Amino acid sequence: MARPGSVAEIVTVIREAATGATDVVARGCGHSTRGESLTDGIALDMRGMTTVHWVGDDRVTVDAGATWREVLEATLPYGRMPPVLTDYLDLTVGGTLSASGIGGTSHIHRTQAANVFELEAVTPEGEVVTCSPTHRRRLFDTLRAGMGRHGVITTATLRLIPAPERVLSCRSRCASAAELIAAQSRISADHISGQYNSSGFELKAVVYDASSPPSGLSPTEVEELTFFDFADRMRPDVEKFIELGEWEQPHPWGQVILPAALAANFIEHTLADITPADIGPSGYILIKRFCPGHVPMLRAPSDAVIFALLRAAAPGCHTVAQMCVANDQLYDRAQAIGGVPYPPLPVPELTQAT
Repeated sequence: MARPGSVAEIVTVIREAATGATDVVARGCGHSTRGESLTDGIALDMRGMTTVHWVGDDRVTVDAGATWREVLEATLPYGRMPPVLTDYLDLTVGGTLSASGIGGTSHIHRTQAANVFELEAVTPEGEVVTCSPTHRRRLFDTLRAGMGRHGVITTATLRLIPAPERVLSCRSRCASAAELIAAQSRISADHISGQYNSSGFELKAVVYDASSPPSGLSPTEVEELTFFDFADRMRPDVEKFIELGEWEQPHPWGQVILPAALAANFIEHTLADITPADIGPSGYILIKRFCPGHVPMLRAPSDAVIFALLRAAAPGCHTVAQMCVANDQLYDRAQAIGGVPYPPLPVPELTQAT
């Protein structure tokens, strides 16, 4: 593993690796779901490059190895935030942009990859390039959601929007997947998501700087939080998993993006066969309707639902191999109705940066 501290060091590694046909893979915090950050070649530990270079009114420029927590901590003092944050903040900017990055606000603001003004990257040929929607567009489109196979993102200029001070988080039960997905489209909320657990389907609708729940929602639970506490809501769960030893267990997640019109039947059919051993004690099942935006490598339907089986292969549950087989079956079924795996399956590297 190499831990570069500069773009020049990345260039050196890539060019030297090319002479020996050695694979080079960028690695952020190591949270890839199918082992994408693992390689028999050279892993580039991007956590050596974590600088937040500049915060403006509508944008921020950051190193790809910075986490979304580090970005948010840099922008909140200016009253700004990225439009889309992942549920778990300790993921790198380069890592989630390479997958696309879906969050609770993606029904409004699309994916994280759709909120990028500019990228700097090192291509497979070792060339340092800058690309954007108006300059070297093809490379820009293949880096975003390209799973790192078309170059190593080194810096990103990201869109910013005004940040709220407080949020009102509301939970409500739904009778079915169809009702949950319909509610996610009908309810007007700044952040919206859903999950399935032992109690059934649950909708979470969050409104910013509001004193009452969204119109049309009769919540069973309402909680007021500071915005940062809400954004960092996964931390207590993660600390618990670390304490129990479950955080270090393999997590072979199975995630698919489905056409919204066909998602409910697909989800209900899948859940009918799911057992606790399929998911694991610390696993989650998430359901979220969202808009992908213009991210060609994601290849997602325009009106989409992400269905995520966030498996944890703990002792007493199915093995990693069994969970991976189940994920492959999930991908095949999703593709049969026009869905796609998430993160996107890598495609061969570009030979030219254009």
